Amino acid sequence: MRFKPTVYHLMNVANGNEFEDKGWTLSDPKGGEPSLVRAVYDNKRFTPREDLDGIYRYAEWMPIRRTLKNSCAPVTYKSKALAKFLGLENLYITFSGWNPKIGATFQTCSFKETEAYSVLARLDEKDKRILIVQSAGNTARAFAQVCSDNKIPVVICVPQDCLHDLWFQRKLDKCVKLLAVPHGCDYYDAIALGEKLAEDPHFFLEGGAKNIARRDGMGTTILSCVEQMGRIPDAYFQAVGSGTGAIAAWENACRLAADGRFGENNMRVYVAQNEPFTLMYNSWKAHSRQLVDLAPEVGRRQAEMILAKVLSNRKPPYSLAGGLYDTLEASHGDVYLANNEDIMYWLLQFRNLEGYELLPAANVAVTALAKAVKEGAVKKDEFIMLNCTGGGTLHAMSKGFVFKEPDLILSPDLPADEIIRQVLKLF
Repeated sequence: MRFKPTVYHLMNVANGNEFEDKGWTLSDPKGGEPSLVRAVYDNKRFTPREDLDGIYRYAEWMPIRRTLKNSCAPVTYKSKALAKFLGLENLYITFSGWNPKIGATFQTCSFKETEAYSVLARLDEKDKRILIVQSAGNTARAFAQVCSDNKIPVVICVPQDCLHDLWFQRKLDKCVKLLAVPHGCDYYDAIALGEKLAEDPHFFLEGGAKNIARRDGMGTTILSCVEQMGRIPDAYFQAVGSGTGAIAAWENACRLAADGRFGENNMRVYVAQNEPFTLMYNSWKAHSRQLVDLAPEVGRRQAEMILAKVLSNRKPPYSLAGGLYDTLEASHGDVYLANNEDIMYWLLQFRNLEGYELLPAANVAVTALAKAVKEGAVKKDEFIMLNCTGGGTLHAMSKGFVFKEPDLILSPDLPADEIIRQVLKLF
């Protein structure tokens, strides 16, 4: 059966202006104050598709033109062991990683696959331009794997210090090209490299948080949870680098509330960062919509010090309309911190309790939940969603793996024309 593209239009979150998607629209064509745009789907009811596999069971609320192979939907179950340990009666864990025993088969062990399968399915097959993805690790791995499996050309820009995250269960297709910025550079430098490359018409940027497909792919985590829970959670926990996943969860909670069958959206969004990289924590605690100052050299040094390196975005979508600040405000949420010792403690504790290990970032989320319980921010009988955004790496890698070496190592300080010249030689 041929897939029919999802029907939707776009809305400017800041002013409500509605308009059509021209194919890869990332902002309101009329301009105005900085704002995310949101997909408004014709189907207002949450309708999982039993006829589609993997993540595409949620296709009705994904802005896609087609489906791709090898996807997996997030898996949600009601926790017993961790819930008992924390004294909680209704704790639901949504896991996006590798644990075949519970039905989770994310090849790259990260929920970033939810983004990749949505963003790449939004692509028009007739568009011959090459996609650019900028990443600190997990997003790169996810897009590289999905593009390789589905023969979609892509250029992925990452820091050289994150190359250890670029492992795969099998060799990638040659359609995937990897660019690295040198040692000492961070995620923001990878972003700068990609932006210079995008000055050439042969390439175009994926768009990050501004891409509705990225957010609505991530938002499938809460759809998975609500299928099991039967209602919108009272509280939602997730670690954040950009905050895009938390924004996506809030957007889908709003859609679920509008459906009318899952209760009102009283969900409090709790997010967490890895100390000492605490940009959004500091901004939120200062009650500031604008991000507090963070010198590039300080940000790079802090990023080097944290275990959850994917949580080190120096330019997150925090301040703009519809961003993380608005999500925290609207949901009466909060921001927590976890240090490296917390991550190691919960990595071991979670494995003992739930039977599988989490990636560092997911352990930051578990830390936040534990702290919220201890301080009384959540009640023992509330319905809680813990978004565990990745894990099962050791299990997956035990089957064998290969690393993807960079095709080029380029300084983000190079002129755009030189970057473009070198990259075009790869194709």
